[in-house]
Amino acid sequence: MMVTLATSVVWAVGLFVVAALSVMLGVYLERKVAGHMQARLGPMRTGPHGIAQTLADTVKLLFKEDLIPGKVDRLGFIVAPLLAFAPALMSLMVIPYARPFVPRDLNAGVLYFLAVPAIGVIAVMVAGLSSANNYSLLGGLRSAAQLISYEIPRSLSVLSVVMLAGSLSTVTILERQTHVWFAVLTPIGFALYIITTIAELNRTPFDLPEAEAELVGGYHTEYSGLRWAFFMMAEYAGFFAASAFGAAVFLGGGNGPLLPPIVWFVIKTYAIILFMMWVKWTVPRFRIDQVMTLSRKVLIPVALLNLAVTAVVMQYV
Repeated sequence: MMVTLATSVVWAVGLFVVAALSVMLGVYLERKVAGHMQARLGPMRTGPHGIAQTLADTVKLLFKEDLIPGKVDRLGFIVAPLLAFAPALMSLMVIPYARPFVPRDLNAGVLYFLAVPAIGVIAVMVAGLSSANNYSLLGGLRSAAQLISYEIPRSLSVLSVVMLAGSLSTVTILERQTHVWFAVLTPIGFALYIITTIAELNRTPFDLPEAEAELVGGYHTEYSGLRWAFFMMAEYAGFFAASAFGAAVFLGGGNGPLLPPIVWFVIKTYAIILFMMWVKWTVPRFRIDQVMTLSRKVLIPVALLNLAVTAVVMQYV
């Protein structure tokens, strides 16, 4: 019992460190990718090539005054940032980084990973409702509608992989890709996963819940200091988790020649991350009606068609 508890604590601390480092690296890459795509340098003054800028921003946020507006619901306002960060950290538990680096090999690991983001929906709703701010309320409502809508095609996109692997275990899915990736066998499923993941993470062109030009920041408008930092950590930790999951179940994770498995896993994960960053700084933001219509009228039918084709191929080929 003590050994199991100690192992769980070690994994929890280790995954928190991974999440924190992925957040800092993600913010740095975001700035540099955006800068070079727009023919500018990005942060350059703090450290070599601006590499310490994110660390400086972290220190600033730690010491920044934490303001709580007078009319907010204090309990919801305080709890919401923690609820937002929890799902990102929890989802890292079932990702098979490379054997033996698998925190938990659950029989329903895929279902667990897809279900955990529902906590994030609650978090943004609580943040929006408790802030006593119309911009925050609209951002929370938009986020809830968008996240719930895109969970359906996202789950359907991964279901094609589950059918091919014959298991809901992420480790089993990874082991089934020794010779060929599932992204090759079901490219439509992989494309759907990338699109719906961008929407689930509220990233451009689906960043309507924050929409600075309209909502000033959306559900986190009234947050500052460390509480605001938790929302940013949740976004980038979730960004890393979703990319790592995609690398494991669609791109074979650590499977690859010559290099150690963990190196292959990192390469594939950050290939997905850089692609989604490229999309963010290339595609203009959609309108909210376009976002909802895309899910209902395009992605869900395509995902169902992909499942049907996968079933037919498995049956007759």
